[in-house]
Amino acid sequence: MTHQAGEVLLFSGSSNRVLAEKISESMGVELGNIELGRFKDGEVSCQILENVRGADAFIVQSTCYPVNDHLMELLIILDAFKRASASRVTAVIPYFGYARQDRKDKPRVPISAKLVADLLLSAGASRVLTMDLHANQIQGFFDIPVDHLYGSQVLLEHIQRLDRNFVVVSPDAGGVERARAVAKRLDASLAIVDKRREKANVSKVMHIIGEVKGRDCIIIDDIIDTAGTLTLTAQALRDAGANSVFAACSHPVLSDPAAERIEKSVLEKVFLTDSIPLREDLPYRSKLEVVSIAGLLGEAIKRIHEESSISTLFD
Repeated sequence: MTHQAGEVLLFSGSSNRVLAEKISESMGVELGNIELGRFKDGEVSCQILENVRGADAFIVQSTCYPVNDHLMELLIILDAFKRASASRVTAVIPYFGYARQDRKDKPRVPISAKLVADLLLSAGASRVLTMDLHANQIQGFFDIPVDHLYGSQVLLEHIQRLDRNFVVVSPDAGGVERARAVAKRLDASLAIVDKRREKANVSKVMHIIGEVKGRDCIIIDDIIDTAGTLTLTAQALRDAGANSVFAACSHPVLSDPAAERIEKSVLEKVFLTDSIPLREDLPYRSKLEVVSIAGLLGEAIKRIHEESSISTLFD
């Protein structure tokens, strides 16, 4: 297939093909033709099956489980586009893996988020479009433009449909800024859970800052991994007299035994985005509700291509 120079082209890696298809539908742009495979020893193979010379290409790939496979695949795809003379290649990374390793919090540890940023640049990324980085300062690890969206925009619409007078809860001190932004949009009060471990191998003691007794609470977080913190926080809120506890999270990593923990917890409903696809064999889904970010990403891609402002999407 032949394309005009500067035309917007959308391609997908293998990590989240369903989301890429939804983005293409929202934009009215067909997904480009790319062949991805594995050699016998597990090495990634890639071939772009159409002309992309001079094109404005966007590659959708979450670096979710298996993280290293999907990261390496993205790097190889970027290299293929660079060598095929695309004019600009934007890595659309709805979930940015390794973002939790963003600083040296112990002696002799890596800053893996910076390493990944360097790898993406070396592979040929001209720009990065991502959502809800674990730490905002990761944007500064890149020497190329980074557009950083927030999943709370689409999650808020579903939270508001519940028509409850929520108290917005941050599960830890590090998430206060994220929770405060949601509370402001909902015109709601804010509570913070302060977790302290009295001594090694003793469970955390939860101190709740804010009034939750007799209220409906919604916990706001960026990642649900094993759901240990989330379910403990929900129980602490109920123990403090909360009427009900919901949660909203951008990235459903959901490592075992997260889904089971959520199912057996006091949580009534957990809203998630599709930045990471839920495993087809995932049990215990009754409390999970997925909200698509395809429209948000599609609009951002359109504005980047048209060189128009996307600052209103950062709100």
